[in-house]
Amino acid sequence: MDFKIRENRKPQGAKRLTAERAAYFQLMQQGFSNNEACRIVGIDPRSGRRWRNGYVPSSRRGVAHPVPPAVPPASSRYLSVDERIYIADRIREKAAVRAIAAELGRSPATISREIRRNRHPDSGVYRPHAAQARAEARRPRPKPAKIEQHGELRQFIQERLDRRWSPEQICQALPSAFPERPELHVVPETVYQALYVQSRGELRREIHRALRTGRVRRKPRRQAQQRTSRFTDPMVMISERPAEAEDRAVPGHWEGDLIIGKDGASAIGTLVERTTRYVMLVHLPDGRSAELVRDALVNTVQTLPTHLTRSLTWDQGSELAAHGSFTTTTDIPVYFCDPASPWQRGSNENTNGLLRQYFPKGTDLAAHSREHLDAVAAELNGRPRKTLDWDTPAERLHKLIAA
Repeated sequence: MDFKIRENRKPQGAKRLTAERAAYFQLMQQGFSNNEACRIVGIDPRSGRRWRNGYVPSSRRGVAHPVPPAVPPASSRYLSVDERIYIADRIREKAAVRAIAAELGRSPATISREIRRNRHPDSGVYRPHAAQARAEARRPRPKPAKIEQHGELRQFIQERLDRRWSPEQICQALPSAFPERPELHVVPETVYQALYVQSRGELRREIHRALRTGRVRRKPRRQAQQRTSRFTDPMVMISERPAEAEDRAVPGHWEGDLIIGKDGASAIGTLVERTTRYVMLVHLPDGRSAELVRDALVNTVQTLPTHLTRSLTWDQGSELAAHGSFTTTTDIPVYFCDPASPWQRGSNENTNGLLRQYFPKGTDLAAHSREHLDAVAAELNGRPRKTLDWDTPAERLHKLIAA
């Protein structure tokens, strides 16, 4: 110890005992009792208990709220000893969890979880240094897996995997097989972890063949909102499309897509005007690359009056990767639907279903000529539509052009 124990033990008033405090906790970690550690350091046993458990206000001294430690930086992940001492003091004062969290600059969930996890398992009392020890003991990684620790559980899972049971079926059978042993109950993710994480050898390496997918590695699943744009030019999403396009009151807003032929080798472009349901087919005899689709769309929309070319809505297919140059050439903004949301182009999806009567799935769509596509489009545009009060799309579009 780097300090000298004073020989005169009489009260000396308020004094910072920084070195004594450090020596006291060093002795406590070595297994000394509170009284013995206090005797060696030269402090009153009550001071040691106060250091270890936090300050308890008494009626004689009045209620003195503890001073919160400095707010940790935003990158701090773990609670410090000083924060845990402050939490213990405020708990004894019956402070609310949200008040403690606000004073420490932490989330209320962090404080609530800290109290629930690290309090005494029997008495339920929260002691800061004991809580610190529990948190540090729980922190090391990697942790031993439950399947690795219990040979009986490992054998149970392995036998049923050999019988082609799925991990979910196995986990549902565990409570019935071991009703009095909750430590052997696991969730399906635990079994998948044991199968796929190669650094752990809980189950035989070849057991993954028992899974119905037969995959050696896990297939990551991205959420729709986590997807990154596949295009060089940033996409403008449908949420930014003008409100006039949503209610179909103003004509000139189009929906587009491709119908794909046999083996994905051929395609036909489809354009549907949202107000009149007028259909235009885009001829793609040479393929459906981004450049070919862009050029074909440009040639198609240039046949329309300017007031009927306000916007184009498309899905996130790679065939419209050149949407930036399309907009530059035609001055038509392109809006993209959200992933897996075909209803955002409802008119186009409905039209594609009608077109399959003329262009069945599994056929070569490149065999159809420009003239044949025009004839099919004219036939669809000449059908009376209930949604148009039994007018035809051609009649509605002719009225718009005449106006």
